[in-house]
Amino acid sequence: MGPPPRDLDTYWATPADTVLRSLEVTEAGLSAQEAARRLDEVGPNRLAEARHGSWLRTLGQQFADPVILILVFASLVSIVLRDVTDAAIILTIVALSGLLGFYQEHRASVEMQRLLALVQVHADLRRDGADVEVAVEEVVPGDVVVLKAGDVVPGDCRMLDADALQVDQAPLTGETFPQHKLPEPVPADTVLAERHDALFLGSHVVSGRGLAVVVRTGARTELGRLSGRLEESAPTTGFERGVRGFGLLLARVTFVLGLVIFGLNLGLDRPFAESLLFSLSLAVGLTPQMLPAIVAVSLAVGARRMASERVIVRRLDAIEDFGAMDVLCTDKTGTLTEGTVRLHAALDAAGTPSEEVLALAALNAGLQGGYANPIDAAVVAARAPDPAYAAVDEVPYDFTRKRLGVLVEGPDGRRLVCKGAYDSVIGVCVPETPHAELDARFRELSDAGHRVLALAQRELPGVDTVTAEDERDLVFAGFLVLTDPPKQDAAPVLRELAAAGISVRMITGDNQRVAAHVAGEVGLDPAGLLTGAGIDRLEEDQLVSQARETQVFAEVDPAQKERIIRALRSGGATVGYLGDGINDAGALHLADVGISVDTAVDVAKSAAAIVLMDKDLAVLEHGVRLGRQTFANTLKYITTTVSANFGNVASMVVASAFLPFLPLLPRQILLLNFLSDIPSTTLAADHVDAEQLERPQRWDIGFIRDFMVLFGLLSTAFDLLTFAVLLQVFDAGSTLFRSAWFVGSTLTELAVLLVLRTRRPAYRSRPGRALLITSGVVAVVTIAIPYSTGASLLGLRPLPAAVLGSLVLITLAYVVAAEATKHSFYRAAARRAERPRPATLPPAARAMRRRLRQSAREHSG
Repeated sequence: MGPPPRDLDTYWATPADTVLRSLEVTEAGLSAQEAARRLDEVGPNRLAEARHGSWLRTLGQQFADPVILILVFASLVSIVLRDVTDAAIILTIVALSGLLGFYQEHRASVEMQRLLALVQVHADLRRDGADVEVAVEEVVPGDVVVLKAGDVVPGDCRMLDADALQVDQAPLTGETFPQHKLPEPVPADTVLAERHDALFLGSHVVSGRGLAVVVRTGARTELGRLSGRLEESAPTTGFERGVRGFGLLLARVTFVLGLVIFGLNLGLDRPFAESLLFSLSLAVGLTPQMLPAIVAVSLAVGARRMASERVIVRRLDAIEDFGAMDVLCTDKTGTLTEGTVRLHAALDAAGTPSEEVLALAALNAGLQGGYANPIDAAVVAARAPDPAYAAVDEVPYDFTRKRLGVLVEGPDGRRLVCKGAYDSVIGVCVPETPHAELDARFRELSDAGHRVLALAQRELPGVDTVTAEDERDLVFAGFLVLTDPPKQDAAPVLRELAAAGISVRMITGDNQRVAAHVAGEVGLDPAGLLTGAGIDRLEEDQLVSQARETQVFAEVDPAQKERIIRALRSGGATVGYLGDGINDAGALHLADVGISVDTAVDVAKSAAAIVLMDKDLAVLEHGVRLGRQTFANTLKYITTTVSANFGNVASMVVASAFLPFLPLLPRQILLLNFLSDIPSTTLAADHVDAEQLERPQRWDIGFIRDFMVLFGLLSTAFDLLTFAVLLQVFDAGSTLFRSAWFVGSTLTELAVLLVLRTRRPAYRSRPGRALLITSGVVAVVTIAIPYSTGASLLGLRPLPAAVLGSLVLITLAYVVAAEATKHSFYRAAARRAERPRPATLPPAARAMRRRLRQSAREHSG
């Protein structure tokens, strides 16, 4: 198939039948065989390559680090010049380290692909003359797309047919309101925002129905071109920036110190090649080269655990925001309430049950052709529409009008039947409508916790089409009273969330009386309830202040939802938003972490970073704790590794200054680093103390810096003690010194990992089984290596029993000292955390950062 034909470069100016002929398809759609052929030819419908590439690419990335490449080059030079054995051993250790990282990352990648397949977004296509559901990634040019409210547009398309179709294309055009789509062509020079016969990837259907043919997919779409231009400058998430930035900082520090050590060794007249290899090996050994693999594995394991609790992570980097979330905004229906809407009563204007009102409501609900929703389903379940009536036209529901009008024809002629929010419908009724009496009845029903809609009608004989302008001078018919009781466990779950440091906000389009009633029953405070109209009257800074204290927002439209999210985030909160409707897409994009459900409309599901398989706050609460567990285990590796690395740097500087020989050979440094990293790869599955899951967690560079310096210097102190014992007590020569420090350094790293992985005393915190087993195995292997037949190749020799006993005693003393230091450190950290701290960035800077992050999310592949 290749790219679209040249005559489709301006497909919006080309008649629809010509577009179909150029794409060699009819309105019956492609055959399954032809679609498969085109998919092979043009590739998956993605903006960019999948984030997790082939296994060869993942393997290559393990050896792409500049320091690794320099080390490999230096080893090859050594092979050419003199020392084949030494260089071969170094290359072997580097290869083993790379293979370990590859295994971890590739396994994480495969696992994530499996989980993402559970929440794929689909498109309704016409293939072989029948409507089928296909994953969006499998859509190809020439596919005929069947569109309805809530669907995402799966590519750049040419309209074939439209029935009151409205599309939100704000991601591309920035338009505030949805655009009506029509099949008639427009001039070739029409700007993108005004091409009413074209649909674009990245947009979604708000209301109505349509039929379109896909012209472009993936990177060839308008959004694909925009994404390509933004790709290089698109910022990463806060978690990725924190991890990468800190890793880069540490690499720079250790590399600079490596140069210092190189200079010291040259100053001591040691061989150039040996000094270079030693310094480069030290730089590699001190850089947390397993950090990307550890992070990937930790997040993937966390995602797998969350999936077992029916929480699917669509973007791994969202786990940090999920764990850091301290404000959760959620809708009412199905989350705080049962979600099973039932028609409680159909009442006439006098408040009396009326079969006539029910029959009228059934015509509106059963004959409308837009978005299928629970309210219309509840009405139709109570009464099916009279088969003597048929729909002629409709004015689709939208979130500005808040009503739906259907022009029906029956034995008594044509009439417009309108259903919607009470205030919206009563506002377009005839002037003589008894507003005061009806308002009082509406308040009475709403105060009882019912959702109340109004129904009105108008006779329109001889009219074939209707618009919003026809919704006037209506005759009020009655009330539809719907019930959706609160979930029994809603109040307990909200208390659990509060105990976990998460404040819940209800944001609903329902009227304020219903919202206040439900809020009171589930334990939210309806005092200070803010309506959409009230929000519109507030300036941004006023809304920031008021949103911080308000728990219930009612009668809000999508734009007002977005203002609430912005205000909460500007106030310093990390905001999660749970939504599943068409009107939630903007808020899901804007929140720190967008959360949806598997049954959500496609546009909501595709906008979310987290997808719940059940719309249940209890499931979400479990997911948050697992997110915090994942983040905590990632930080364990970072804090323990950087403190050990910093200590080793300081020890190497001191040792290089006064020892007449290299304290460790390059191969020994790399082997030590490789062995100590093996237990760290199991931290992703480590147990996390319950108290670490009680509060939201955030990336804190200051805390990590203080941890690194304090425990790094503690490590250096015990290294110097080891040096003193080896030199003064045992009069160790170079080989014995290196052998002893190789064993001692590895043992202390393993022991301190078990101590520093928890804030509790180590004996009161059970480590994960894998961590315990790998630590034990590595300890045994480390002690055995000097006694093995290959010890001489590594420059090691067997240790006398007295030396080995001394190393064990020093390790035990180090553990005791680390425990005491840890207790004091966390007590001081807790005191600092209790002090009020100003925001790290001014509001304008935080707003800019959020806009950049949102842009990256919207245009990422």
